[in-house]
Amino acid sequence: MRMALSALLALWLAGPAAAQISEAPAPVTESDEVVPTFPDPAQRRRVITAIARNKEQPAEQVVAGLSKDSVAITASFDGSEILIYGAIKRETPIPPGPPLQVIVTVEAPSRPLTIWRKERKAGIWINTEKVEIGAAPGFYAVATSAPLESILQEEWDRRYRISLPLALRAYAGKLAVEDAVPFTEALIRLRQNNGLYRLAEGGVKLVDQTLFRADVSLPANLIEGDYKTRIFLLRDGQVMDVYRAPIEVRKVGVERWLYRLAFDQPLLYGLMSLAVAVIAGWGASAVFRKLRRA
Repeated sequence: MRMALSALLALWLAGPAAAQISEAPAPVTESDEVVPTFPDPAQRRRVITAIARNKEQPAEQVVAGLSKDSVAITASFDGSEILIYGAIKRETPIPPGPPLQVIVTVEAPSRPLTIWRKERKAGIWINTEKVEIGAAPGFYAVATSAPLESILQEEWDRRYRISLPLALRAYAGKLAVEDAVPFTEALIRLRQNNGLYRLAEGGVKLVDQTLFRADVSLPANLIEGDYKTRIFLLRDGQVMDVYRAPIEVRKVGVERWLYRLAFDQPLLYGLMSLAVAVIAGWGASAVFRKLRRA
Protein backbone atom coordinates (compact mmCIF):
# COMPACT_ATOMS: atom_id res chain seq x y z
CA MET A 1 0.00 0.00 0.00
CA ARG A 2 2.79 2.30 0.93
CA MET A 3 4.51 1.54 -2.45
CA ALA A 4 1.33 2.27 -4.39
CA LEU A 5 0.93 5.67 -2.75
CA SER A 6 4.57 6.50 -3.53
CA ALA A 7 4.03 5.63 -7.20
CA LEU A 8 0.90 7.80 -7.47
CA LEU A 9 2.73 10.72 -5.82
CA ALA A 10 5.60 10.40 -8.34
CA LEU A 11 3.22 10.45 -11.32
CA TRP A 12 1.41 13.51 -9.95
CA LEU A 13 4.70 15.39 -9.55
CA ALA A 14 5.86 14.43 -13.08
CA GLY A 15 2.67 15.82 -14.69
CA PRO A 16 3.59 19.58 -14.56
CA ALA A 17 7.09 18.82 -15.78
CA ALA A 18 5.74 16.95 -18.81
CA ALA A 19 3.30 19.77 -19.60
CA GLN A 20 6.11 22.35 -19.46
CA ILE A 21 8.18 20.42 -22.02
CA SER A 22 5.27 20.12 -24.47
CA GLU A 23 4.66 23.89 -24.34
CA ALA A 24 8.20 24.81 -25.34
CA PRO A 25 8.41 27.77 -27.79
CA ALA A 26 8.54 27.08 -31.53
CA PRO A 27 12.03 26.61 -32.94
CA VAL A 28 13.80 29.47 -34.69
CA THR A 29 14.29 29.06 -38.45
CA GLU A 30 17.50 29.65 -40.36
CA SER A 31 16.40 33.20 -41.14
CA ASP A 32 16.39 34.04 -37.38
CA GLU A 33 12.68 34.73 -37.60
CA VAL A 34 10.25 33.15 -35.12
CA VAL A 35 7.57 31.42 -37.18
CA PRO A 36 4.26 30.78 -35.39
CA THR A 37 3.06 27.21 -35.24
CA PHE A 38 0.00 26.26 -37.26
CA PRO A 39 -1.95 23.04 -37.28
CA ASP A 40 -1.73 23.04 -41.12
CA PRO A 41 1.85 22.41 -42.39
CA ALA A 42 1.05 24.10 -45.72
CA GLN A 43 0.10 27.32 -43.91
CA ARG A 44 3.35 27.21 -41.98
CA ARG A 45 5.34 26.85 -45.21
CA ARG A 46 3.56 29.87 -46.70
CA VAL A 47 4.52 31.98 -43.70
CA ILE A 48 8.16 30.89 -43.95
CA THR A 49 8.20 31.71 -47.69
CA ALA A 50 6.69 35.17 -47.08
CA ILE A 51 9.34 35.95 -44.46
CA ALA A 52 12.11 34.88 -46.87
CA ARG A 53 10.70 37.06 -49.67
CA ASN A 54 10.49 40.09 -47.41
CA LYS A 55 14.13 39.69 -46.44
CA GLU A 56 15.18 39.34 -50.13
CA GLN A 57 13.49 42.56 -51.29
CA PRO A 58 16.10 45.07 -52.51
CA ALA A 59 16.57 48.40 -50.82
CA GLU A 60 15.62 50.17 -54.07
CA GLN A 61 12.74 48.97 -56.24
CA VAL A 62 11.24 49.99 -59.57
CA VAL A 63 7.65 51.23 -59.69
CA ALA A 64 6.73 51.79 -63.34
CA GLY A 65 3.92 52.03 -65.86
CA LEU A 66 3.31 52.16 -69.62
CA SER A 67 1.26 54.65 -71.59
CA LYS A 68 -0.39 51.69 -73.39
CA ASP A 69 -0.28 47.94 -72.89
CA SER A 70 -1.75 46.99 -76.28
CA VAL A 71 -1.11 48.00 -79.90
CA ALA A 72 -3.68 47.51 -82.68
CA ILE A 73 -2.34 46.94 -86.20
CA THR A 74 -4.73 48.33 -88.82
CA ALA A 75 -4.50 49.15 -92.53
CA SER A 76 -3.28 52.66 -91.72
CA PHE A 77 -0.83 51.58 -88.99
CA ASP A 78 2.51 53.36 -89.46
CA GLY A 79 4.11 52.71 -86.09
CA SER A 80 3.41 53.58 -82.50
CA GLU A 81 4.99 55.41 -79.58
CA ILE A 82 5.03 53.97 -76.07
CA LEU A 83 5.95 56.03 -73.03
CA ILE A 84 7.57 54.05 -70.21
CA TYR A 85 7.75 55.96 -66.94
CA GLY A 86 8.30 55.24 -63.28
CA ALA A 87 10.03 55.99 -60.02
CA ILE A 88 12.44 54.40 -57.57
CA LYS A 89 10.90 53.21 -54.32
CA ARG A 90 13.27 53.26 -51.36
CA GLU A 91 12.88 53.22 -47.58
CA THR A 92 16.27 54.81 -46.87
CA PRO A 93 18.13 57.84 -48.29
CA ILE A 94 19.99 57.54 -51.56
CA PRO A 95 23.14 55.53 -50.80
CA PRO A 96 26.54 57.07 -51.55
CA GLY A 97 28.71 55.81 -54.38
CA PRO A 98 28.08 55.46 -58.12
CA PRO A 99 24.85 57.06 -59.35
CA LEU A 100 21.76 55.04 -60.14
CA GLN A 101 21.26 53.90 -63.76
CA VAL A 102 18.23 52.59 -65.65
CA ILE A 103 17.96 50.33 -68.71
CA VAL A 104 14.69 49.72 -70.57
CA THR A 105 14.20 46.91 -73.12
CA VAL A 106 11.24 46.04 -75.35
CA GLU A 107 11.37 42.61 -76.99
CA ALA A 108 9.13 40.95 -79.58
CA PRO A 109 8.48 37.19 -79.60
CA SER A 110 11.52 35.16 -80.69
CA ARG A 111 11.59 32.79 -83.64
CA PRO A 112 14.24 30.45 -85.09
CA LEU A 113 15.93 31.61 -88.29
CA THR A 114 18.76 30.79 -90.67
CA ILE A 115 21.46 33.27 -91.68
CA TRP A 116 22.96 32.66 -95.14
CA ARG A 117 26.15 33.97 -96.65
CA LYS A 118 25.92 34.74 -100.35
CA GLU A 119 28.81 34.46 -102.77
CA ARG A 120 29.03 35.32 -106.43
CA LYS A 121 29.87 32.32 -108.59
CA ALA A 122 29.78 32.36 -112.39
CA GLY A 123 28.11 35.76 -112.26
CA ILE A 124 25.27 34.55 -110.01
CA TRP A 125 24.78 35.25 -106.29
CA ILE A 126 24.02 32.00 -104.50
CA ASN A 127 23.71 30.91 -100.88
CA THR A 128 26.77 29.06 -99.63
CA GLU A 129 27.35 28.88 -95.85
CA LYS A 130 24.67 29.18 -93.19
CA VAL A 131 24.21 29.51 -89.43
CA GLU A 132 20.98 28.49 -87.70
CA ILE A 133 19.90 30.59 -84.71
CA GLY A 134 17.74 28.93 -82.07
CA ALA A 135 15.62 32.06 -81.49
CA ALA A 136 15.92 35.73 -82.37
CA PRO A 137 13.42 38.48 -81.47
CA GLY A 138 11.65 40.09 -84.39
CA PHE A 139 12.03 43.48 -82.68
CA TYR A 140 14.37 44.50 -79.89
CA ALA A 141 14.95 47.97 -78.47
CA VAL A 142 17.33 49.00 -75.69
CA ALA A 143 17.25 52.44 -74.07
CA THR A 144 19.76 53.42 -71.37
CA SER A 145 20.42 56.37 -69.10
CA ALA A 146 24.16 56.30 -69.96
CA PRO A 147 26.51 54.43 -72.33
CA LEU A 148 25.71 50.74 -71.97
CA GLU A 149 29.28 49.48 -71.57
CA SER A 150 29.94 51.89 -68.70
CA ILE A 151 26.89 51.01 -66.59
CA LEU A 152 26.48 47.23 -67.10
CA GLN A 153 28.95 44.51 -66.17
CA GLU A 154 29.42 41.61 -68.57
CA GLU A 155 28.35 38.94 -66.09
CA TRP A 156 25.06 40.71 -65.43
CA ASP A 157 24.59 41.21 -69.15
CA ARG A 158 25.01 37.49 -69.75
CA ARG A 159 22.59 36.68 -66.93
CA TYR A 160 19.74 38.85 -68.21
CA ARG A 161 20.66 38.99 -71.97
CA ILE A 162 20.30 42.76 -72.23
CA SER A 163 22.65 43.85 -75.05
CA LEU A 164 21.81 43.26 -78.70
CA PRO A 165 24.25 40.37 -79.36
CA LEU A 166 23.03 38.46 -76.32
CA ALA A 167 19.39 38.90 -77.30
CA LEU A 168 19.99 36.15 -79.87
CA ARG A 169 19.57 32.73 -78.31
CA ALA A 170 21.97 29.82 -78.74
CA TYR A 171 22.81 28.35 -82.11
CA ALA A 172 20.56 25.52 -83.29
CA GLY A 173 22.35 22.31 -84.13
CA LYS A 174 25.99 21.85 -85.02
CA LEU A 175 27.81 24.82 -86.53
CA ALA A 176 28.79 24.30 -90.15
CA VAL A 177 31.23 27.26 -90.14
CA GLU A 178 34.37 27.96 -88.16
CA ASP A 179 33.32 31.40 -86.91
CA ALA A 180 29.65 32.29 -86.44
CA VAL A 181 30.24 35.81 -85.08
CA PRO A 182 30.23 37.52 -88.55
CA PHE A 183 26.83 35.94 -89.25
CA THR A 184 25.23 37.26 -86.06
CA GLU A 185 26.85 40.67 -86.57
CA ALA A 186 25.42 40.79 -90.09
CA LEU A 187 21.94 39.92 -88.79
CA ILE A 188 22.09 42.67 -86.17
CA ARG A 189 23.38 45.17 -88.73
CA LEU A 190 20.61 44.36 -91.22
CA ARG A 191 17.87 44.58 -88.63
CA GLN A 192 19.30 47.82 -87.28
CA ASN A 193 19.12 49.28 -90.80
CA ASN A 194 15.46 48.17 -90.99
CA GLY A 195 14.68 49.75 -87.61
CA LEU A 196 13.97 46.40 -85.93
CA TYR A 197 16.98 46.42 -83.57
CA ARG A 198 17.73 49.67 -81.74
CA LEU A 199 20.13 50.91 -79.11
CA ALA A 200 19.37 54.36 -77.71
CA GLU A 201 22.10 55.29 -75.25
CA GLY A 202 20.84 58.23 -73.25
CA GLY A 203 17.25 57.44 -74.24
CA VAL A 204 16.20 57.15 -70.58
CA LYS A 205 15.78 60.46 -68.79
CA LEU A 206 16.62 60.09 -65.08
CA VAL A 207 15.83 62.91 -62.63
CA ASP A 208 17.45 63.04 -59.17
CA GLN A 209 17.97 59.26 -59.18
CA THR A 210 14.25 58.90 -58.49
CA LEU A 211 12.09 59.58 -61.56
CA PHE A 212 12.69 58.27 -65.08
CA ARG A 213 11.01 58.08 -68.48
CA ALA A 214 11.78 56.57 -71.87
CA ASP A 215 10.04 56.88 -75.25
CA VAL A 216 10.17 53.74 -77.39
CA SER A 217 9.12 53.85 -81.06
CA LEU A 218 7.56 50.72 -82.54
CA PRO A 219 8.01 50.36 -86.32
CA ALA A 220 5.23 49.83 -88.84
CA ASN A 221 6.39 46.30 -89.74
CA LEU A 222 5.59 44.78 -86.35
CA ILE A 223 4.76 41.12 -85.95
CA GLU A 224 1.90 39.91 -83.79
CA GLY A 225 2.54 38.55 -80.34
CA ASP A 226 3.09 39.34 -76.70
CA TYR A 227 5.98 41.77 -76.33
CA LYS A 228 8.04 41.92 -73.14
CA THR A 229 9.08 45.15 -71.43
CA ARG A 230 11.87 45.02 -68.86
CA ILE A 231 13.17 47.84 -66.67
CA PHE A 232 16.52 47.28 -64.97
CA LEU A 233 17.73 49.25 -61.97
CA LEU A 234 21.54 49.30 -61.70
CA ARG A 235 24.26 50.49 -59.36
CA ASP A 236 27.96 50.01 -59.96
CA GLY A 237 27.20 47.84 -63.01
CA GLN A 238 25.03 45.38 -61.07
CA VAL A 239 21.30 44.80 -61.48
CA MET A 240 19.50 45.74 -58.28
CA ASP A 241 15.89 45.21 -59.37
CA VAL A 242 13.88 44.22 -62.47
CA TYR A 243 10.36 45.26 -63.45
CA ARG A 244 8.47 43.38 -66.18
CA ALA A 245 5.32 44.32 -68.10
CA PRO A 246 3.65 42.85 -71.22
CA ILE A 247 2.54 44.64 -74.40
CA GLU A 248 -0.05 42.94 -76.59
CA VAL A 249 0.34 43.52 -80.35
CA ARG A 250 -2.57 42.27 -82.48
CA LYS A 251 -4.06 42.82 -85.92
CA VAL A 252 -7.63 44.10 -85.87
CA GLY A 253 -10.43 44.58 -88.40
CA VAL A 254 -9.99 43.41 -91.99
CA GLU A 255 -6.27 42.80 -91.48
CA ARG A 256 -7.02 40.33 -88.69
CA TRP A 257 -9.64 38.54 -90.81
CA LEU A 258 -7.33 38.19 -93.81
CA TYR A 259 -4.45 37.06 -91.60
CA ARG A 260 -6.51 34.29 -90.01
CA LEU A 261 -8.01 33.32 -93.37
CA ALA A 262 -4.56 32.82 -94.89
CA PHE A 263 -3.61 30.37 -92.13
CA ASP A 264 -6.94 28.66 -91.44
CA GLN A 265 -8.23 28.35 -95.04
CA PRO A 266 -5.30 28.79 -97.44
CA LEU A 267 -7.24 27.44 -100.47
CA LEU A 268 -10.01 30.01 -100.11
CA TYR A 269 -7.45 32.74 -99.50
CA GLY A 270 -5.58 31.77 -102.69
CA LEU A 271 -8.79 31.78 -104.76
CA MET A 272 -9.75 35.19 -103.40
CA SER A 273 -6.29 36.57 -104.21
CA LEU A 274 -6.52 35.17 -107.74
CA ALA A 275 -9.95 36.72 -108.23
CA VAL A 276 -8.74 40.11 -107.01
CA ALA A 277 -5.77 39.94 -109.41
CA VAL A 278 -8.02 39.04 -112.37
CA ILE A 279 -10.49 41.83 -111.60
CA ALA A 280 -7.70 44.36 -111.14
CA GLY A 281 -6.07 43.35 -114.44
CA TRP A 282 -9.36 43.48 -116.35
CA GLY A 283 -10.19 46.88 -114.87
CA ALA A 284 -6.77 48.31 -115.77
CA SER A 285 -7.03 47.05 -119.37
CA ALA A 286 -10.52 48.53 -119.71
CA VAL A 287 -9.28 51.91 -118.53
CA PHE A 288 -6.37 51.87 -121.00
CA ARG A 289 -8.71 50.98 -123.91
CA LYS A 290 -10.89 53.95 -123.12
CA LEU A 291 -7.87 56.24 -122.92
CA ARG A 292 -6.66 55.09 -126.34
CA ARG A 293 -10.05 55.69 -127.94
CA ALA A 294 -10.17 59.14 -126.47
